[in-house]
Amino acid sequence: MQFSTASSTQRTAFNQNNLLKVYFVTFLLFWAYTLFFTADLANWVIENILTIIALVTLTLTYKKFKFSDLSYTLIFIYTMLHIYGAMYTYAENPLGYLIKDVLDLERNHYDRIVHFSFGFLLGYPLRDYFKNWFDWPNWVCWTLPIEITMSFSGAYEIIEWLVADVFFTHQGAAYLGTQGDVWDAQKDMALALSGAILIMVIATNLKKLLHK
Repeated sequence: MQFSTASSTQRTAFNQNNLLKVYFVTFLLFWAYTLFFTADLANWVIENILTIIALVTLTLTYKKFKFSDLSYTLIFIYTMLHIYGAMYTYAENPLGYLIKDVLDLERNHYDRIVHFSFGFLLGYPLRDYFKNWFDWPNWVCWTLPIEITMSFSGAYEIIEWLVADVFFTHQGAAYLGTQGDVWDAQKDMALALSGAILIMVIATNLKKLLHK
């Protein structure tokens, strides 16, 4: 089976794509596991609202537009990181505490990892979408994912504020997970932006190397 990228023209239907089937089943099993063993059910539900929206959107639009195998791989990794964070709340994530102890850090940085991953892992699928759905110049397909990442990241911080301070005030601290950092939102956006820029730089240079 050929592993497709954004530049590949060939796309495999779901019933013939074993890789995508493995991702789908693995995600559902792990998602169920995080639900049954979550430390905070209310937070799990709030955190997974956007996950459900994303899954429904990908499912409903699959016949019309299929991402490359590489894009689905990156989306899969990101969603796994996110639901694992939602299982414990980001600020109390065990992996974050392990990293904190090993590197002697002042806080649990799991939320920082996921915010960086938002740009790094989802920037390329955005390029995939723009490249194969719109007849836009290559430079637009390379730069627009960075701009979209920054916009989505800012919008997410607004959503966090509304959830924590307006709609679900009792879950505010657990949902935000700022851990006392007054610049938490700005740092999260900066990390998402950095991740998007980095993946675009890596993808651009790999594309040049492979076509030499």
